[in-house]
Amino acid sequence: MNAFEIIKTVRLTEKGTRQGEKFNQYTVVADRRANKAEIRQAVQELFKVKVTRVNTLNVRGKPRRQRTIQAGKAPDWKKAIVTLKEGDKIVLT
Repeated sequence: MNAFEIIKTVRLTEKGTRQGEKFNQYTVVADRRANKAEIRQAVQELFKVKVTRVNTLNVRGKPRRQRTIQAGKAPDWKKAIVTLKEGDKIVLT
């Protein structure tokens, strides 16, 4: 897998914004098959920063229903919280 397949998007949330300002951490959506080493390498390659730590967790999709009796489900996904070296930043805007 290349870096664009591993890192799908960066999550922009209020909690994530506070983490970025206070702890220099950013939340990315990663491919479910990717491990921490692959995520670290992909972030460093895409954003030209130095990653010091990667925490990952698998997020289960919520049950959804859209005007039908049958319930569906949002897809499962992998969240990676990436900590960067002091002084490095990812510009998201």
